[in-house]
Amino acid sequence: MAKAPKKSSKAGKAKLKPVRSVKSTKAAKPRGKAKPAVKAKPAKKVAAKKAKPKAVAKKVAPKKKAASKKAPVKKVVVKKAEHKVSPLAPKSYQKLPPIDGVVLGTAAAGIKYKGRDDVLVIRLPEGTAAAGVFTTSKTASAPVEWCRAGIDKGGRGRVVVVNSGNSNAFTGKAGVATVEATVMEAAAAVGCDEDEVYVASTGVIGQALNPAPLLNGIHLALNAAGPDQWDKAARAIMTTDTYPKLATRKARIGDATVTINGIGKGSGMIAPDLATMLVFIVTDAAIAAPVLQGLLASGSDRSFNAITVDSDTSTSDTVLLFATGTAKGGRKIERADDAALSDFRRALDELLLDLAHQVVKDGEGAAKFIRIDVSGAENEKAARRIGLAIANSPLVKTAIAGEDANWGRVVMAVGKSGEAADRDKLAIRIGGVDVAKNGVAMPGYDETPVARHMKGDAIDIEVDVGVGHGKATVWTCDLTYEYIRINADYRS
Repeated sequence: MAKAPKKSSKAGKAKLKPVRSVKSTKAAKPRGKAKPAVKAKPAKKVAAKKAKPKAVAKKVAPKKKAASKKAPVKKVVVKKAEHKVSPLAPKSYQKLPPIDGVVLGTAAAGIKYKGRDDVLVIRLPEGTAAAGVFTTSKTASAPVEWCRAGIDKGGRGRVVVVNSGNSNAFTGKAGVATVEATVMEAAAAVGCDEDEVYVASTGVIGQALNPAPLLNGIHLALNAAGPDQWDKAARAIMTTDTYPKLATRKARIGDATVTINGIGKGSGMIAPDLATMLVFIVTDAAIAAPVLQGLLASGSDRSFNAITVDSDTSTSDTVLLFATGTAKGGRKIERADDAALSDFRRALDELLLDLAHQVVKDGEGAAKFIRIDVSGAENEKAARRIGLAIANSPLVKTAIAGEDANWGRVVMAVGKSGEAADRDKLAIRIGGVDVAKNGVAMPGYDETPVARHMKGDAIDIEVDVGVGHGKATVWTCDLTYEYIRINADYRS
């Protein structure tokens, strides 16, 4: 995930020291005045008057307690510095099988993180076809521009180089130079054309990416590469992710059984627009690049383009799909309408949706996975926009985070979507319970079962806008205090 720099918090911390010293001085003064009264031992009346400082000390004491109440606030922030694994994380991770001719290697290059792998290299066999979908951001990174050009030049792939910790986005000519240096180094190391090299970067925006550690990381990763390192590969590309994202499927193409493996990363800065994360998928099927491109584009539209965490589209979003053609007994698919593709298309779509859901469930600070079904719209696109208006609404997302069955916020989001909706036919269902119908609350509506549903970690919302037959489903997560903390501390 690529994010913008944040300001230092040092100024805020500096304010605490004067407060403590002033309060400790005030507390000490009453004790200093009280000592002469004890030594002098004057008449009882005078002693009674001089005892007043002790009473003053008691009045100062509450202020001292008030200061101590502020101190723990600082400590709580420090304790939350580490990312906790999302409560929606899978109980176990899929074991991805090797794919003939494909090896993966990782390395700790020290680009940003210390003591963890931050470079991934995927080496592919000769003749591998490539397809890709990319962010539509007008401030797309240099790696995105390079990969897009490679797909346009015919879609051939031999090696993929990925780094985490720095997105190499908004870095001008220096960013382009780093991509070119990376491509040249990888091409020379593998022995392929530069057009067969793909590069992706994820992390902070606007900071120059020094090519030296990355280039060194390429060789370290290739030296450590093996066919069964999918899990390490998924972990090496993580930024604010709290768990690795992996998926695998099997499919039949004619007489051949083929494998599809995929890894991804994504947690924040997630919004649908032709790839909302970094995802790398490899299959041993033999499929021509143009056909592969069509399969990826349509599958991404129903998965990655139907999710959102925070409505923000990254500068670095990339999804790449490679077909090595190394499966035994298969034949090459040259046409998109080939009937032999049906089972492969099913398996690929399942894998893409699986990875998309894993991203949403790892949304920064997420505690609830939300499915929104929209029906009765003018068309599918209209239904999608209405669904995303609901999914991206901070009011809807925070209500769900607070387990508040405030369905009026869903009504609001439908109205602001800009798509046609019949107010007096609008119907809403939450957790399978009708809460509104024909534009009004259900007669005798009992919120108890809905409130119970809101306490779960999977929330279902259905909306019918009453103007047509368009349908769409989108997925999102709630918006919690933890999302703010993670993004406030992103660069530190």
